Amino acid sequence: MIYRYVWQATMAAHFLVIAYIALGGFAAWWRPRLAWPHLALCAWALVQLTGLVECPLTALENWGRARAGERGLLPGGFIDTYIEGIVYPEEYVAVVRLAVIAVVLVSWAGLAVVIRRRRRRPSRTTGTSAAPAPEASR
Repeated sequence: MIYRYVWQATMAAHFLVIAYIALGGFAAWWRPRLAWPHLALCAWALVQLTGLVECPLTALENWGRARAGERGLLPGGFIDTYIEGIVYPEEYVAVVRLAVIAVVLVSWAGLAVVIRRRRRRPSRTTGTSAAPAPEASR
């Protein structure tokens, strides 16, 4: 029973990671520090596209599935099992990948604009106090 929870939790984490890869750059508009984990996950996604290494989440899910007596993921891994042919038709793989890359690039361009605007704006914590100085009495 615990192995079922392992692979199901891993599957949910996998969906969250993929969503963060696609949309995490927009979260960095709110908190620029989120750009670093987003950049790391995007780099990892590019490595995964080469097919040279197996995703650790895929390995963990397959391990949990095997221990639970379930069939493993398709040879293409998580995306081939849960997304391609289900969320979008398989013949649109290249189009979807390009669309995700475009979304990521737009989010990073927007992040650059957000950071530039924040640097131009004077800080609220420095400078003089917000209350006006009292006028001298006559």
